[in-house]
Amino acid sequence: MENMYDLAIIGGGPAGYVAAERAGGKGLRVVLFEKKDLGGVCLNVGCIPTKTLLYSAKLYDHALHSEKYGVKASEVTFDFPKMMARKNKVVKKMVLGVSAKMKENNVEVVRGEAMILSRSSAGIKISSGENEYTAKNLLIATGSESFIPRIPGLDMSDDTIMTSTEALALSEVPQSLVIVGGGVIGMEFASFFNSLGTKVTVVEMLDEVLTGMDRELCVMFREIYAKKGVEFNLSSKVTAIKGHDVVFEKGGETLTVTGDKILISVGRAPVTRGFGLENIGVELAGRGIKVDDRMRTNIPNVYAAGDVTGFSMLAHTASREGEVVVNNLTGGNDRMRYNAIPGVVYTNPEVSGTGLTEEAAKEKKTEYRVVSLPMTYSGRFVAENEGGTGLCKVLVGTKDEVLGVHMLGNPSSEMIYGACLAIESEMTLKELQEVVFPHPTVSEIFRETIFTF
Repeated sequence: MENMYDLAIIGGGPAGYVAAERAGGKGLRVVLFEKKDLGGVCLNVGCIPTKTLLYSAKLYDHALHSEKYGVKASEVTFDFPKMMARKNKVVKKMVLGVSAKMKENNVEVVRGEAMILSRSSAGIKISSGENEYTAKNLLIATGSESFIPRIPGLDMSDDTIMTSTEALALSEVPQSLVIVGGGVIGMEFASFFNSLGTKVTVVEMLDEVLTGMDRELCVMFREIYAKKGVEFNLSSKVTAIKGHDVVFEKGGETLTVTGDKILISVGRAPVTRGFGLENIGVELAGRGIKVDDRMRTNIPNVYAAGDVTGFSMLAHTASREGEVVVNNLTGGNDRMRYNAIPGVVYTNPEVSGTGLTEEAAKEKKTEYRVVSLPMTYSGRFVAENEGGTGLCKVLVGTKDEVLGVHMLGNPSSEMIYGACLAIESEMTLKELQEVVFPHPTVSEIFRETIFTF
């Protein structure tokens, strides 16, 4: 049959396109449905564009404060339209790269919405436009969308209100910005606009920003950004939005903050509707699709990966989950593990972590020991971060195995993978102490911390 495939994938984000590339490379006949642009949210309106802009802001910030390093730069300015144009260029280049990978691995890409029609002994039937396709296996990788809370007066058609998608398409820098939500996305935009001179105010319902990261580092991070001029309102519940005003309750008081723009950044929700899940009876768990550690749903030959599961909603998690699906389809015996998933906040300074936090260890009643060292124990960090502060924290278990590693300071995003390897490989303190780290590098802080146990 001309339209019979080994694997059909709905969604061309990090889970979908990586799975398609791997499956095609292993000789499977693959069809990938994507209604917008290949790369998904991460590549088009998420990870890549935000990091491109954050790098521009970091360069501007370095230039403004270069005198600390003996370099005097006068009349330092930024060109916001040029920043945005470069961001668009980077995204376009990466999307073209994904398209090339699909072609190299013989993946048929269908541009358009997909609808799951039925499942039978012949396979899973899917339609897109006027065409129908049948596949032996189906991977659902429809991703997530910005969660819009029910707040009186919140009107997403109002130009004042925006999600991260609209924030990435601004034509000018707002003088003031109110961010509703103190998670990773909110803090990255706070960092970006604060660097460009915007007055940033954060309203967060919980008692600390960056929920899920190590709390000690979160407090340090917030204090650093408070000194930079970002105003934080924690334990604050937004009760209404009136034009440019955000009204919230804090400590029994009703307060109001005003911004030229208001960014709604309270998380993301799995996309589970609009493509026929109900037609084959796929089971949900919470807001996402229920899967096991092989990414199987309750329906045979139907898998789910990425944000649509509602679990570890990170691009790198999604890619690995897609690989698990393909490995099991091609004779492997692969299982998804979440004990060493890295989390990174690409602010300035960066925050990163993997494994158990102290809070999680206590909640799970896991016995642990913990030590930490200031980043200034690293000569390279001192050389490149004049006046900078930071911390490296390591948790170990009863057998001296590494349970968690958490860092505040640049460039922790580039170092955290080493901690992931240590946890994934169940390395002990002694084994890590025998590993030679290059000198001088900031990564040595990990080794130095380990030696303090």
